[in-house]
Amino acid sequence: MDAADFSAVLSEVRRFVRERVVPLEAEIDEKDEMPADIREAAKKMGLFGFALPEEYGGLGLSMLEEAQLMFELGYTTPSLRSMFGTNNGIAGHVLMVGGTEEQKAEWLPRIASGDVLASFALTEPEAGSDPSTLTTRAHPDGDDWVINGAKRYITNAPLADVFMVFARTDPDAPRTRGISTFLVPAGTPGLTVAPKDHKMGQFGAWTADVYFDDVRVPASALVGGDAGLNRGFSTAMGCIAHGRVHISALMVGMAERLVDESVAYASTRKQSGKLIGSFQLVQGLIADSQTDYYAGRATVLEAARAFDAGTDTKIGPSCTKYFASEMVWRVADRAVQIHGGAGYMRGVAVERFYRDARLFRIYEGTSQIQQVIIAKALLGEAARG
Repeated sequence: MDAADFSAVLSEVRRFVRERVVPLEAEIDEKDEMPADIREAAKKMGLFGFALPEEYGGLGLSMLEEAQLMFELGYTTPSLRSMFGTNNGIAGHVLMVGGTEEQKAEWLPRIASGDVLASFALTEPEAGSDPSTLTTRAHPDGDDWVINGAKRYITNAPLADVFMVFARTDPDAPRTRGISTFLVPAGTPGLTVAPKDHKMGQFGAWTADVYFDDVRVPASALVGGDAGLNRGFSTAMGCIAHGRVHISALMVGMAERLVDESVAYASTRKQSGKLIGSFQLVQGLIADSQTDYYAGRATVLEAARAFDAGTDTKIGPSCTKYFASEMVWRVADRAVQIHGGAGYMRGVAVERFYRDARLFRIYEGTSQIQQVIIAKALLGEAARG
């Protein structure tokens, strides 16, 4: 995107986040729902398709541009980003990476506009950190495919219009092979979405289990057509790598907000007749959080540049996701400590962000999985013993 145009987009999103969404954070958390007018405003701003190609109605942002946009979106409740994150990220990218031209033309414009909400149905009860062990099956039946299985913790499932479903199509193939992806519209007979999950945090972002009981889809639902058969795992891993940089930038935006909240509180709260910001131990907490934020921002920008260049699409995304998720958790913990008892009270921003931040060390690959990915990529055969 032209630099001036991109700067205008960032400014518009910053105003939207800070003037319209931030004042609604407590309401969103309490009601566990994103207001309809915020959803419509996000559609008009192109936020449902910022990472999708311009030819399909998206903004076509590079990874570096996307990271900077996520810094702004991360300043508020992560449920805002979650509302359109799957369209831009793991679900939309399934079609970008693996879809046929016909599938892209049919679905991507509607996904980019927000008229269609897409979900990425990969995780299962026994296949979370290691999705290669998934057991959902799809077998051919005449000109159709029939899908059976269950998915867990699927983001936006209660609202989704279409699911990108990963299923094993060759049970005899090695675990990372023999998996394919299917486009399954909501309402297809046999597809059931369970009641939404009641989570620790990130209220307003809905997840739910999804069940497939003899769900029949046509051959055209196979993502990538014949060329996509048994290639779903590699497609998923490519989408997840992009998602790790994307979500890392969101965490940097949250860390910035937490630092701002900490500084504001320490600058106004008095103890023993003095501002707590005058106490050196409080200053140390703030300095550590600012340093963490600074390092996280730099790490994400470097990972985004390398991702765009194609020089690092594996170690970099895992490194930045690992660091950013642990970083924002430390910053959130310090923010609560700086607030003291007030930081433990519902209705106080840092308490809410503390609950929200905990999930980042789990989804898009746990911190422990990132450690394994990084170490194995560096050690090669030595990692196998």
